[in-house]
Amino acid sequence: MGRGPSIENRKNAEDARRGKIFTKLIREITIAARNGADPSGNARLRVAMDKALSANMSKDTIERAVKRGSGADGADDMQEIRYEGYGPSGVALIIDAMTDNPVRTVADVRHALSKHGGNLGTSGSVAFQFKRLGELVCDTSAAGAEDKVLETALEAGADDVVADAGRSTVLCAPEQFEDVKKALTAAGLAPLSADIVMRPDNRVAVSGEVEETLRDLLDWLDELDDVQEVYHNAALVD
Repeated sequence: MGRGPSIENRKNAEDARRGKIFTKLIREITIAARNGADPSGNARLRVAMDKALSANMSKDTIERAVKRGSGADGADDMQEIRYEGYGPSGVALIIDAMTDNPVRTVADVRHALSKHGGNLGTSGSVAFQFKRLGELVCDTSAAGAEDKVLETALEAGADDVVADAGRSTVLCAPEQFEDVKKALTAAGLAPLSADIVMRPDNRVAVSGEVEETLRDLLDWLDELDDVQEVYHNAALVD
C-alpha cells in the first residue's frame, strides 16, 4: 500500500512556497522604497511592509529591502512592468511584474498565455475595465460583525462594503486605505487581508474547461519569479 508524501517532502514544498512569497514581497518593498525609506510618508511602502510582517518576514529582512530600494545598500536594477492581455474565452488580465530582465519576463508571460489560449494585448487594451481600489477583507462570521464592519468602514471613508458568506469586502479609494484599515483594526475587526488592487468593474462567468484552463494559467503565472500580481475579471470561487 503506497504512502502519501513524507513530512519532510511536505515541509520542503512549504518552504519553497514560503520562499517564493518572500521573494515577491521583498521586491515590492524594494521598489516602493525608491519613493522614500520612511513608511510614514510613503503609503505604498507602508502597505508592502505590513504585508511582509503579516507573512512573518523578519524586520531585519524588511529593513535590508528598504535600504536596497532607497539606494543606501547598493544599486537596484529592478523595473516595474505591467502587461495587459487575455486568457481563455477572452478573460481580461492585468499582470504586474518586477524584473531585472524585461526580455526574459515578456517571453515567459507570452508563453504562459499562449499555452492557455490567451495572448498579450497592447497597453490600455484591458485596463479600462479595472479600477485601482483599496480592498480589505474582514471575517464577519460572528454575530453582529457584518453590521459593525459596514458602519465602521463607511464612517472611516470607505465607498462600499460587499458581504458574502461570513466575510465582508471593504472597498475604498487608495487615499482612504490607511484610515479605513486603522479604523477597522481599532474596532477589533483587523482585516484578514488588506491591499491596494486592480478590481474589475464587472466579472464574467466561466465554467467547465474554460474555468479549469484559467485556473491553470493563473497558477502558471504565479509560479513565474518575475510576476508579482495577476488581476482578472472572471467570476471564480476561491
